[in-house]
Amino acid sequence: MSTEETLKDPQKQQPQDANRPQKKAEKTTKKAVEENPSLGEAIAEQAREDEQPQSSNFTLREILGGDILTTQTIRHQIWLIILIVGFVIVYVSNRYSCQKDLLEIDRLTEQLKDAKYKALSTSSQLTEKTRESNILRMLKNRKDSVLHIATQPPYIIQVPQ
Repeated sequence: MSTEETLKDPQKQQPQDANRPQKKAEKTTKKAVEENPSLGEAIAEQAREDEQPQSSNFTLREILGGDILTTQTIRHQIWLIILIVGFVIVYVSNRYSCQKDLLEIDRLTEQLKDAKYKALSTSSQLTEKTRESNILRMLKNRKDSVLHIATQPPYIIQVPQ
């Protein structure tokens, strides 16, 4: 058909004109679908494990929001995180052990001080009771003892062999 025939025949021209808006609508829809992905595609895009590389400059909002704890960052630094956790556990257990030892030292120091005071007081009482003057006074007061103070100095007895 030539262009003259299509111009003369309005019936043939009408279906082409009717299809044009429909084709335009289809092209617009295809463009919209290509530009705006569906909900499933958007979720799949966000749920990928190979995350987009983030910039090296983190803002305070990103840090407090938890964006710094991405899978990729954690995966790259897992051994450092394990090492830090290990050091924290060792630090806490060492501090606990030192505090326990200090409490034991304080308790033993108090016991030693009490034992020294008790030994000193007991020694003082024994010294007081065993003085010669106190023993003589006790012997005189009891009067039931045959012991008395010697008036003569002691002498050595020589036994022949």
